Amino acid sequence: MARAEVYTLQQLNDLGLNPDRLPRHVAVIMDGNGRWAQSRGLPRIEGHRQGVNSVRSIVEECARLGLEQLTLYCFSSENWKRPETELDLLMTLLRRFVIEERERIVEQGLQFKTIGREDRLGKKVLKEISITKDASSKNDGMILCLALNYGSRDEIVDAVRSIAGEVFNGRQPVDEIDQQTISDALYTKGMVDPDLVIRTAGEMRVSNFLLWQISYAELFVTDTFWPDFREDDLHEALESYAARDRRFGGLSK
Repeated sequence: MARAEVYTLQQLNDLGLNPDRLPRHVAVIMDGNGRWAQSRGLPRIEGHRQGVNSVRSIVEECARLGLEQLTLYCFSSENWKRPETELDLLMTLLRRFVIEERERIVEQGLQFKTIGREDRLGKKVLKEISITKDASSKNDGMILCLALNYGSRDEIVDAVRSIAGEVFNGRQPVDEIDQQTISDALYTKGMVDPDLVIRTAGEMRVSNFLLWQISYAELFVTDTFWPDFREDDLHEALESYAARDRRFGGLSK
């Protein structure tokens, strides 16, 4: 597939989207794969397999919309509590996705990145992730960021350790530590903070996801399970975002 063409202003208007009110960065908590499968009498892993189709659709649509970044919460540090058979299948699906989508990512000009502690993902998965990162490193299109073995509290702990090390070695004066110092020590260094967080499957919580980065993000929760989430659902979230009055602690204009 050739590089996705960004929508024209007319096409955005036809979709009911205001180009001046689109977020730069959308982050998604992809929830409900297991419940989607169980409601159909299927094994939980079938929900994860179907969820990959939603990933493809939403990645391509976000690229067409001209967004700067899409971050997908794929696997949390708490997900290791799941049964070993499900974990093995999840890692297999992840590795297969990174391999099968590599050519598409490169052709569409996407920049492939990941955040999270990589140490538990396994050598085979890490190898394919590294190859896809390298293959897309010269692209200048939308950033596709997968949160893998990610937990925001772990991220903040790692950031504190890094900054403490800099202070101990005399490279970081304590009284010069500010918000930017902390942001630069997080896994998301150099990335813009999310403007919009979408959560599927109706759960009203952020589940240890980008706690520092989403301080002023707008939240959109839908009852739709992730395997059923498609372009129209994304557009609904974007329309909701566009209607918000983002004051950042100030007063309405």
